[in-house]
Amino acid sequence: MDGEGSQSLPDASRILIVEDDTLIATMLRDSLNESGMIAEIAQDGVAMDMRMRTSNFDLVILDVMLPGESGLSLCRRLRVTTNIPILMLTAADAEIDRIVGLEIGADDYVTKPFSLRELIARIRGLLRRAALPSLKDTRQRQLRFDGWSLDPIRRQLYDPTNARVGLTTHEFDILLAFCRNPGRVLTREELLGVTHAGLAGPIERSIDVHISRLRQKIEHDVRDPVVIKTVRLGGYMFTANVEEL
Repeated sequence: MDGEGSQSLPDASRILIVEDDTLIATMLRDSLNESGMIAEIAQDGVAMDMRMRTSNFDLVILDVMLPGESGLSLCRRLRVTTNIPILMLTAADAEIDRIVGLEIGADDYVTKPFSLRELIARIRGLLRRAALPSLKDTRQRQLRFDGWSLDPIRRQLYDPTNARVGLTTHEFDILLAFCRNPGRVLTREELLGVTHAGLAGPIERSIDVHISRLRQKIEHDVRDPVVIKTVRLGGYMFTANVEEL
């Protein structure tokens, strides 16, 4: 595999592949290693937990169909405790798995059988997004709305009680875009551009899934959202007042 584009990634990004198919896992590991990353394999959730307790990883690739605990369950569990980028591997005809994966916190997916070139491009895209804090101006101030605090440097969201709220990479990017453009209608295309998902977006209208998840985290009533309003034929608008701290 060629190393095109790898210069903008963190050196030797560490990838954990959670896949029980030995042939696929080995092929992925070897291709990622040839692309300048460091990839390791875990065949199930138990092995994943052990490796994550002893090593730090920059991204996790999760197969949906695993022995024991499913990839969807592992994704949900990871998202509770970490913002690590998660890429799901799903069967080509399992659209419901892709939708559920996005809803519970996956950042992207690749269907089997897949192109190694596409998969590596998606991984690099997710790693770039996760690495952006180190490239940004460290003088950026926190943003506050309705008692919530958004930290652009640490890429963290805190609720009005100052408890950290876990966000996926795309969710954070979208919320940051909203906070920097309050009162302005942002189209789905603009929000896809913010997440850098235009080249390898998960599914059509995936922005709606991310918005739905954001609403579950910051709205008092997701059935009647008042912070993130849907604008018919337009997109979405952030209605809260935003101030810099």
